[in-house]
Amino acid sequence: MSSNTRKDLANAIRALSMDAIQKANSGHPGMPMGMADLAEVLWNDFLQHNPSNPGWWNRDRFVVSNGHGSMLLYSLLHLTGYDLPMEQIKSFRQLHSITPGHPEYGLTPGVETTTGPLGQGLANAVGMALAEKLLGHQYNRPDHTIIDHSTYVFVGDGCIMEGISHEVCSLAGTHKLGKLIVLYDDNEISIDGDVKNWLTDDTPGRFEAYQWHVVPKVDGHDPQAIKAAIEEAKAVTDKPSLLCCQTVIGFGSPNLAGTSKTHGSPLGDDEIEATKANIGWKYGPFDIPQSVYDDWDAKAKGAERESAWQIQWAAYQRAYPELAVELKRRMAGALPEEWAERSATLIQEFQERADNIATRKSSLHALNAFGPMLPEMIGGSADLTGSNLTLWNDSKALTLDHPTGNYIYFGVREFGMSAMANGMALYGGFLPYVGTFLVFSDYARNAVRLSALMKTRVVYVFTHDSIGLGEDGPTHQPVEHLEALRLIPGMTLWRPCDLAETAVAWKAAIEHDGPTCLALTRQGVPQNLRSSDVLTDVAKGGYTLVDCDGAPEAILIATGSEVELAVNAATQLQAEGRKIRVVSMPCREIFDAQPVDYRDQVLPPHVTARVAIEAGVPHVWRGYTGPQGRVIGIDSFGESAPAPEVFAYFGLTVENIIKVTKEMI
Repeated sequence: MSSNTRKDLANAIRALSMDAIQKANSGHPGMPMGMADLAEVLWNDFLQHNPSNPGWWNRDRFVVSNGHGSMLLYSLLHLTGYDLPMEQIKSFRQLHSITPGHPEYGLTPGVETTTGPLGQGLANAVGMALAEKLLGHQYNRPDHTIIDHSTYVFVGDGCIMEGISHEVCSLAGTHKLGKLIVLYDDNEISIDGDVKNWLTDDTPGRFEAYQWHVVPKVDGHDPQAIKAAIEEAKAVTDKPSLLCCQTVIGFGSPNLAGTSKTHGSPLGDDEIEATKANIGWKYGPFDIPQSVYDDWDAKAKGAERESAWQIQWAAYQRAYPELAVELKRRMAGALPEEWAERSATLIQEFQERADNIATRKSSLHALNAFGPMLPEMIGGSADLTGSNLTLWNDSKALTLDHPTGNYIYFGVREFGMSAMANGMALYGGFLPYVGTFLVFSDYARNAVRLSALMKTRVVYVFTHDSIGLGEDGPTHQPVEHLEALRLIPGMTLWRPCDLAETAVAWKAAIEHDGPTCLALTRQGVPQNLRSSDVLTDVAKGGYTLVDCDGAPEAILIATGSEVELAVNAATQLQAEGRKIRVVSMPCREIFDAQPVDYRDQVLPPHVTARVAIEAGVPHVWRGYTGPQGRVIGIDSFGESAPAPEVFAYFGLTVENIIKVTKEMI
């Protein structure tokens, strides 16, 4: 039997963290050193996981929301047997390593989500815990419980201070997420120093007001106290739990512990040597005794746990074969077998309709068509359900009385809603879509950005997409938002012009391996005529909607509600004998990814008379019009007036498009 103590095992985390950060000459040693004892107890006594299969469905989820302390997580993964060799620990924060400065989902085995923007990991975890509860209610049966695990989160003072923590923790209490356990690193230090000058909240009282179970004043360096606190939290099944763990940042450092100096800088060789002597660690840089590895190794225990679950899963498959097949498909992120054929048929049916409706209403029609095929769809809105039109016919509110619902009323929590959607997508088995006004994407932006970074399949339904709002004025009229979202690497934004394009956009979003933004109108727009071939081209992001005989003299490029203006302008110009083409470009990102031959076919390089029309900032469109082309857009904020008057004020009219086009040809 090993003679290692719990402190020895925790000190292995401290030593690896100090050494890796010192070698990188960059990083945050204070948190790993301060939370090492918490991590040791949680991972060795409670965490249900299998290092040999990080994707096991019924694993506990562990999220380090204070992601700057990434070396704590990397140390845990390395020590317990994940595929994270010492060479990667030594390459911490180096180019192309799988140990970046902050944890990144999809890069490092065992990392559940990308964290670092404080508070978002906590929000992701609330989404994961909600997903676990919902999936369990959907698929567990009285005689077969196959989804049953906890979600653990490490947070620091920064996560607690960020506003998103208020949004999601309030909602977690409302939904009574009893399997969510948060360990708060209450060390009273942030980057600027002692938090008493800017954080005087009664944090336990705050969380009790959210209907959480709170364990205050846990000695974060006493393994028995930590274990007792976690056991107490696990015994409370109808409330999420907050464990306020009093720790010392940089624990063990004789000269720097308890100060902000350990937060974001290497300790230095001399201080590391002094710290190791102080905590009784007798080994050199990156030297971990085999006995410590043996005591940390979780592969055998993890395999045993998963094997027991696999027996349960096999019995479930025999007892409920249809449910098992559906759950397996959902967890794999695959679409139903009938999806491709049925969705294509539905789009053709949409094209044959002559509806003159807002694209937000078109979006609802698409949800009503596609939703019945997709039990994994989970929707919601930030208190704008009736405006976003995100509640489709088979939507059922997810409440305590109806725990199998598929619609979440998030309240006015755009940021928290979006980060929770990321958590649900990461959990697996769900395809979240969430709604708000496009202008309020600013509130959600950092979570939307992380959707793109992590490639989570989340659909953002952003309605009221332009000055077409009219009287609500510039506070509610998005101008820069379309470009701001398009500029996020990996983001796909669709701005459809009618019912058919909206259906294609929804189909693309459902099939896309990553996030999608749908920018949808409040005002009605007409359905455009298209042949079957042209309808197929919609999915290419940009296509010729209206053409002329022979080579065009000018090309009008438009998106969304402005396509109607371009079509009407082209119709009048063609009546005058002009050869005009209209290109609808609902998704620039997808169009830009098409082969050069196709793009040149739609936008022939020799046609330099081009006009781009969009009710937003014009700058990037100049890349499509070229130096001789023109852009009709908006270089300022909007105005408060009826929508037709606002469009006229900014020159977004048929008459102005004709005038500008004639000036070029």
